[in-house]
Amino acid sequence: MSAEVTLLGVRHHGPGSARAVAAALERLRPDAVLIEGPPEADPIIGLAGEKDMVPPVALLAHAVDDPARAAFWPYAEFSPEWVAIRYGVERELPVRFIDLPAAYGFAVTEEADPGPDEAVPGDPIALLAEAAGHDDPERWWEDVIEHRTPGADEFAPFAAVAEAMTALREEGVGERRRDELREAYMRQQIRAARRAGHRRIAVVCGAFHVPALAAMPTVAHDRALLAGLPKKVRTDITWVPWTHRRLSRLTGYGAGIASPGWYHHLFAASGDPLPKWLARAAELLRAEDHPVSSAHVIEAVRLARTLAVMRGRPLAGLTETLDAVRSVMCDGSDVALELVRDRLVIGDALGTVPDAAPAVPLQRDLSRLQRSLRLKPDVEPRDLDLDLRRENDAARSRLLHRLRLLGVEWGVPVRSAVHSTGTFRESWRLCWQPEFAVRIAEAAQWGTTVEDAAVGKAVGTARAAVELAELTGLVETCLLAGLGGALPAVMRVLADCAALDTDVAHLAGALPALVRALRYGDVRGTDNGALAEAATGLADRICVGLPPACTGLDAAGATAMRGHLDEVHGAIGLLEPADAPDSPDAPDASGDLADRWAAALRSLARREPTGGPATGVPGLLRGRAVRLLLDDGRLGSEEAGRRMGLVLSVANVPADAAGWVEGFLTGGGALLLHDPRLLGLLDAWLTAVPAEVFTDVLPLLRRTFSALEAGVRTTVGSRVAAGPLDAAAAPAGTDGALLDQARADAALPTLALLLGLPGGLPRIPLQAAGRDT
Repeated sequence: MSAEVTLLGVRHHGPGSARAVAAALERLRPDAVLIEGPPEADPIIGLAGEKDMVPPVALLAHAVDDPARAAFWPYAEFSPEWVAIRYGVERELPVRFIDLPAAYGFAVTEEADPGPDEAVPGDPIALLAEAAGHDDPERWWEDVIEHRTPGADEFAPFAAVAEAMTALREEGVGERRRDELREAYMRQQIRAARRAGHRRIAVVCGAFHVPALAAMPTVAHDRALLAGLPKKVRTDITWVPWTHRRLSRLTGYGAGIASPGWYHHLFAASGDPLPKWLARAAELLRAEDHPVSSAHVIEAVRLARTLAVMRGRPLAGLTETLDAVRSVMCDGSDVALELVRDRLVIGDALGTVPDAAPAVPLQRDLSRLQRSLRLKPDVEPRDLDLDLRRENDAARSRLLHRLRLLGVEWGVPVRSAVHSTGTFRESWRLCWQPEFAVRIAEAAQWGTTVEDAAVGKAVGTARAAVELAELTGLVETCLLAGLGGALPAVMRVLADCAALDTDVAHLAGALPALVRALRYGDVRGTDNGALAEAATGLADRICVGLPPACTGLDAAGATAMRGHLDEVHGAIGLLEPADAPDSPDAPDASGDLADRWAAALRSLARREPTGGPATGVPGLLRGRAVRLLLDDGRLGSEEAGRRMGLVLSVANVPADAAGWVEGFLTGGGALLLHDPRLLGLLDAWLTAVPAEVFTDVLPLLRRTFSALEAGVRTTVGSRVAAGPLDAAAAPAGTDGALLDQARADAALPTLALLLGLPGGLPRIPLQAAGRDT
């Protein structure tokens, strides 16, 4: 008696196909079930029957020597393949995957591009929909397959789909070399099932492959096709949790679906699915404070069914249902409708797999830590506030930092809702993604536990690093993650790199991370001796090299250096705060680090351009240096005003003066309100800028004042609009200006000599002098 092979052609992840497969299997009662999928998973296919195995799940295969080469085969409850797997496992039937092994797929880097005369494969379903007169393939497929319920002949849908696919393949639609290889391998597995003595064999595969599997060529033909396969790559495979949201993307079979939550409802709901789904939508909207009643649900059901009739559809599909929700429940609002799309049409269902599923030791250690720390993986984003003074919270923090180091971004640091300046608080945004399973497999090369793997990854990253800032950031990460075992090796690489790096910008970019690490060391009980020494050494080198490094910078370079200046200033304030600020007239040479930094800022502030931009420090940086000294109390307000007056004099280039003002006011303009002299200087300079230059400095000024606080801008505008500001604040060269009489008298003899006046010039009080004096 010859074996009977029944081909059940399906579309992956389709509820109508899944129902049809379930009905056909009940009618056929096969003694073997063959399913399109990776044969490497045959040993673990029995886990599908465990009670802890809850779809959506996926088979994850990866190359042992290169875990980044991985592939997923996802299954939902409404996937026809999953229905066939559960049917066979529950009845203890032989269930086998018959697709081309993943080991061959990993050996092929990529499929060759089609030549100029080779047609690009088309979408069979789109072509069938077009032939039927429909412009929307998804809607057509829903009408003819997914909305159907099994009839008297359970095999009729499969026969119709097979006939359609045969017609397409006769026209050469969608055929590719890889599909030929896959189909040859599937035919080999069907022959093997026959030889094993099975008499009723059910084959569940993509509908496109049915014609190729029905017309069995000779064994020699298939062997010849498979002879060119590359050498197998050693492969591991396991079950991993999946999500409905991931099913909505083109992964696995390349059969991403736009509405997995809707399809799940169509498959799981008994009776008419429309009222139940709209009731769920109403419940969701009410939970978000939208006024939706049972009357809205009734009217939405009526409208959806009416739209289906008007559009010639057998049942209301997703399009009609969403149109009804928008019109009746959301009052035409697309914002509320988007909530329904996200929560119900797509959904965030996360599957589970049993502990017996194969896993690398690193994954098992992570699962143990998740249980012990009570951190359940969840695809729904949630915020987590940690108090590092508590042992459990500190352990959670270390785990999340270690996973980030390993490339598993389960948690992302966010700004805390509790605006605390202490270092004992951390806030995270947690969101688990199924693809983290691949990254964990990749990270397994560094160690068998999360801690060991993080230490190995940190040391490997340090040895491969080329930027100093990368190393200091790695040091900070090691401290946050509690990786004391990695710090000695990382610090050795850091010391070598810092000794060779002479770029002040690199040093400035590296210092803040070290200082932050020192701050965190206090609350985490870390030995900071080596860190403090490295940070102090970097700071000393920055103090020495800062003024020359700021000379001759262009606009972009000056902007970047200003950011470094602010970061280093804050870092030095945390690293070694001065006991008490010295007086404005104190000498630049001081013993401690804070005084040395102040001396570097003073040197920076004095380096004005004398022979063009390349001869001095840009005004942006000079103004910023003055502001930092003023904020620290190392420069008096009178001296700051004097320097502003000199910069804003008519002798200076307006663009340089505008840059100085930007640097001086960055970070807060409230000092203009507390010191009318500064506001008067600025107002007088701005009104005296020549018209031909004003358009050049306007973008700088607009950027400067737009960054000020709204209240400051309003108050400054009110004061300027109220009338003339203090005349004593006007700079040299403006009417009614108060200038330095002693400095002006010192210039008179030289001026008399230049003019050839032996009797000298008469002394004129400048307070009474006009602009032309």
